Amino acid sequence: MNVIPNIAGKYKENKYYFTELLVLAFPILIGNLGHTLIGAADILVAAKYNIDTLAAISIANSILFSIFIFALGLLDAISILLSNFRGAKCKIKKYLFSSLIFSLIIASLFTVICYSSKFLVDYMGFELKLVPYIKEYISIVSFSMFGMFLFQGMKQFLQAYEIVKLPNFIIFCSVFVNLVLNIVFVFGIGPIPSMGAKGAAIATLIVRTLMGIVLFLFVYKMIDFKAKIDFSYMKQLIKIGSPIGVALMLEFLAFNIVTILSGREAGIYAAVHNILTTISSSTFMVPLSVATALAVKVSYNYGANNPTNVKNYSLAAYIMGMTFMVFASAVLIMFPAAIINIFTNDFDVMQIAMPIVVIAGMFQVFDGFQVISGGILKGFKMTKIVSLCVFTGYWLVGVPVAYVLVWKYSLSLKGYWIALAVSLLFMGILQASFAKYKYSKFRSKN
Repeated sequence: MNVIPNIAGKYKENKYYFTELLVLAFPILIGNLGHTLIGAADILVAAKYNIDTLAAISIANSILFSIFIFALGLLDAISILLSNFRGAKCKIKKYLFSSLIFSLIIASLFTVICYSSKFLVDYMGFELKLVPYIKEYISIVSFSMFGMFLFQGMKQFLQAYEIVKLPNFIIFCSVFVNLVLNIVFVFGIGPIPSMGAKGAAIATLIVRTLMGIVLFLFVYKMIDFKAKIDFSYMKQLIKIGSPIGVALMLEFLAFNIVTILSGREAGIYAAVHNILTTISSSTFMVPLSVATALAVKVSYNYGANNPTNVKNYSLAAYIMGMTFMVFASAVLIMFPAAIINIFTNDFDVMQIAMPIVVIAGMFQVFDGFQVISGGILKGFKMTKIVSLCVFTGYWLVGVPVAYVLVWKYSLSLKGYWIALAVSLLFMGILQASFAKYKYSKFRSKN
């Protein structure tokens, strides 16, 4: 009964911290929602085209994301490291050129790795009718790494300065460009033929490339092209970013293995899983944005030796993130059919998805809790601990639970989602415990 008054009281007491987080998090939210809506547009258009195209794109993206998500973790280290430097009153503009080179090196490497993954598709046991479309999609989208990583590297650099409006506005605008291009290339219009999965891949390549070029042009005047490449800075990025990359890879791998295993059982299961993941990801963008802003604020105040600010920003982030996720969970549980119908009204898809919706609702609450806790740890530069918690949650807890539910009790996709929810709950508790321990040590030193 006292929950709402307590939340209101905490808000009034720490209004400054709520406001500061919101100002930084809102543009990030627009960008994160943009990323999600770009993916949602792919799923929406593919689902309207046919279920086989949706299944092929779902599986192909699962393979690609499981690979390049590690690289995105490496680039996340840019804003964390430079925010800490800025909090310690160091000038960080000199690191822009090295950040650019680092991004392009990573892009080149992962383009080759992603493209090479198509040669494994024949041996992964998918329905034969889907294999050509999966391989074609991977072949084209692999070359979008240059645009995507160029954009992400520059975005992370600007984020260290808390300049977040422009890059995230670019992402938001890209949603509409991507939707139009998807419709044009997937269904065909005028002289452009209907290309299905290939059309969706072309749209993704064009959009990501444009995003990278536009943001590069914005930072162009800031770049000192005569500057020496700072390899010691790059080593620090790898040291901090590798655990983030591993954590992201383990997390995405958990979800994408479900897609792949479900796809081997039947393409429609991969399609259902992708729809439910897209729905959950859309709401997850709110606590993720808050956690990203929180990591910047914690990192800055950690460098400035201000434990009071760290505590207050963290409390504000928990309240903001969790309040939203409880609300989102309630909406999903109350109106499941209406939400799924946004993507498709296919009878078989509805029959499979509806029993999983309640689980997906609980999943969202646990996901919000763990990502806020992880944001605190990233701000403290405890990225190895984040990686350890993700590994423990998904692989030491989630895999055994999934094995029992799916293989012993034959719950199929529903069993996987229960296992994922349990994993997130355990992970959140573990990360929050580490965050509390680190904060206590930090406070005692000040």
